[in-house]
Amino acid sequence: MKKKAKPKSKKKISRAPKASVKNNSKIIPLGDRVILKPLSPEEMTTTVSGIIIPDTVSKEKPEQGTIIAVGEGKFDDGKRVPMSVRVGDRVVFSRYGYDEVKIEGEEYYILKEENILAVINTK
Repeated sequence: MKKKAKPKSKKKISRAPKASVKNNSKIIPLGDRVILKPLSPEEMTTTVSGIIIPDTVSKEKPEQGTIIAVGEGKFDDGKRVPMSVRVGDRVVFSRYGYDEVKIEGEEYYILKEENILAVINTK
C-alpha cells in the first residue's frame, strides 16, 4: 500500500521590518535610502560649543542634516543588509548625492546610504 504524499506546505514569506520613521512621516524611504532634514545655515555656522563660523568658511563646508526616516536596507546575495545609520543621527553627506522633495512646505532630502560620508557625534 502506497503512502499518500504530503501536500507541500506554502512557505511563509518573511517580511523585513517596516522602515523606521520619526514623527509619523508621510514619506517612507525604500531600500538603502534615508530621508533627512537639512540643517539651516544658522545650525551649520555655529559649532556645538557655540563658536560662530564666518560665512566665507561655511560656504565650503559639506552638507549636513538630521535623519528623520531610514529604509529597510538593500539586498545583497539574497540577504537584507541592515542600515548603519538611525533616525535622529546628524550626518554629513555628499553635496551632489541627494534629491530634494517638498512635503507640506518642508524641504527634505532623499539619499542613498552610500552618499552619507559621516555621522556627527553630538554628545
